[in-house]
Amino acid sequence: MKLFPAIDLRGGQAVRLYQGDYAQMTVYNPDPVAQARQFLAAGAKYLHVVDLDGAKGEDSAANRAAIAAIAALDGLYVEVGGGIRDEARVRQYLELGVGRCILGTAAVKNFDFTTKMAQTYGEKIAVGVDMKNGFVAVSGWQELTPERGIDFCRRCAAVGVRAVIATDISRDGTLQGTNLNLYRALLAIPDLAVTASGGIAAMTELEALQAMGCHAAILGKAVYTGAIDLAAAVRRFGA
Repeated sequence: MKLFPAIDLRGGQAVRLYQGDYAQMTVYNPDPVAQARQFLAAGAKYLHVVDLDGAKGEDSAANRAAIAAIAALDGLYVEVGGGIRDEARVRQYLELGVGRCILGTAAVKNFDFTTKMAQTYGEKIAVGVDMKNGFVAVSGWQELTPERGIDFCRRCAAVGVRAVIATDISRDGTLQGTNLNLYRALLAIPDLAVTASGGIAAMTELEALQAMGCHAAILGKAVYTGAIDLAAAVRRFGA
């Protein structure tokens, strides 16, 4: 199982939100590139980066600069999401050296775009499916749609999306444990690699996710607070 420590960018800084609430934000490192190097030093091979400003439809040159610098680091496979709403941004990130682009709001609101990107770029595209009370949330988690997340994931798989990153917003940033039942349900969808995200707080949860066949897990607040030792987790679970 691949482990992706997470760097969420807001105004060029590495931050974490509580349940997706921009008003409940903690800055963990004002230098996200230095944070990425710390993860590298702990043995991480993969990194999950989200442009939180982009996810809200806002532009941040500082975030883009941080993403470019992180993508230039040797030894890290970087996936990036947040504000990717057209093919030009996909190409821009891939040209910087990003390994995979994550479609979020655009994947939901423009499903034809999702289909085209999945069929054009294959494994370089993933869809981020953020759920609140089981329903898909978009626009920086500020807008709730009427479609259930599991149903949307099935639609994605049907048009060739190979990977989803599924987040239960109610668990994100809480350290209260991840939604294991959600991932069991998603893993029943054929030909879809599932990444678990949101609330993972203990090694026992990583054991459970690995045992059920999750492709990857994203670690956020747990590694920033020390609830999970990243180096130990990578030694034990990292692919």
